[in-house]
Amino acid sequence: MNDSAMNTHPHTPRIALVGDRSPHVRSHVRIPVLLDALAERDGLALDAYWIPTGDAEAPGAVKGFDAVWVLPGSPYASEAGALAAIRTAREDGIPFLGTCAGFQHALIEFARDVCGLERAAHAENDPAADADDLLIAPLACSLVGHEGVVRVTPGSLAEKALGAERTTERYHCNYGADSRHLDTLRAHGLRFTGADEDGGIRVAELPSHPFFLATLFQPELAGDGTRPHPLIRALAVAATEHAAGGDR
Repeated sequence: MNDSAMNTHPHTPRIALVGDRSPHVRSHVRIPVLLDALAERDGLALDAYWIPTGDAEAPGAVKGFDAVWVLPGSPYASEAGALAAIRTAREDGIPFLGTCAGFQHALIEFARDVCGLERAAHAENDPAADADDLLIAPLACSLVGHEGVVRVTPGSLAEKALGAERTTERYHCNYGADSRHLDTLRAHGLRFTGADEDGGIRVAELPSHPFFLATLFQPELAGDGTRPHPLIRALAVAATEHAAGGDR
């Protein structure tokens, strides 16, 4: 991966990897392997630039990129930075993927900035928050190290990318969506298109956006990384199309 997002070929899609990079976070270690596999197996070369969440607070931090991926690794050093990156991708039509904590913060951003739920909170970031304000709450059962079935909605972005209505995915999380505010998010346009076998929300997407997808599971952990997960491949395709359109 390049050290600078500015030293890139003008026709090579650029992806912002938003997260606090750590050799102790398995998904972070997997990213270079996935990028190499996308280029070698699928011909989808991406110039990647890692943006720590603190740096993502700066105005325009992810503007000009062709994709934004908000990665696992919470609690983030800067919740505000993660939310700012998500908001820019959502408002500017930049292809977006949020996985695990990226999923959780995508819901928080949408709740606050679109639905007007300004106090919507994440229990990990704000353990003293009033229960009525919790949008992301502790799961009844931890999903750390868990693998389970996810059923996706026919015709959804997730289903089109997967090519199937059923998939088995890996998790590494302790927090998920609390149900009390989800109808409000739905009423404002967010669509929940994947659930586990007990109905727990696992996938969210924004149909009004060119490519906006968030998953509580971690597709970057599928297999050994040499065959990128279909959702990651779909993000790379969307980034390539964004770059080709010159909308930067």
